[in-house]
Amino acid sequence: MSGLVNALVICAVVVLVIARQFRTSRVGTDKRWWVVPAVLVFIAAREPGVIDAHHRTEAIVLLGAELLIGLATGAGWAWTTRIWAEPDGSVWSKSTKASVAVWIVGIGLRVGLFCIGALLGVHQGSSALLLALAATLLVRSGLLVWRSQSLAPAHEQSPAHEQSPAHEQSPAYGDDVPQGAWKERV
Repeated sequence: MSGLVNALVICAVVVLVIARQFRTSRVGTDKRWWVVPAVLVFIAAREPGVIDAHHRTEAIVLLGAELLIGLATGAGWAWTTRIWAEPDGSVWSKSTKASVAVWIVGIGLRVGLFCIGALLGVHQGSSALLLALAATLLVRSGLLVWRSQSLAPAHEQSPAHEQSPAHEQSPAYGDDVPQGAWKERV
């Protein structure tokens, strides 16, 4: 695949992810949460030149740093995402303002790595970015699924009707982001 196609794939995935993260969405607890990251890894692995042959050590260090930033961004994004359980047992999520900060820092660090690579003369293709994006999505999805397994539906968490209606919502991680009426399956 050409660099242009990879760039378009990266842009499409990032736009999709950013657009969807601030909508209320159902956390999929099925076994398919790893599929999109796997497809991104497959696309990245098919491209030759993930490691610059003329600057092998520098390219490996930059790729490792890129993957670490991707893992940290995914973990930060997952831990700053608000999750809650509905009475029917379904688990929902919505990113918070802190999630925006995680994305801004992650993108800033990636731009910094790209600049360092350019200063060192390392050829940097889009494959490293695809791998880091896959790591971000894999960690975020895995942590959300893991976190969702510890939530019980609202009616199981408190004795029936002992609390006022304002307190019937199950506890959720994150700031007080209002739950939207529109819900989308992740």
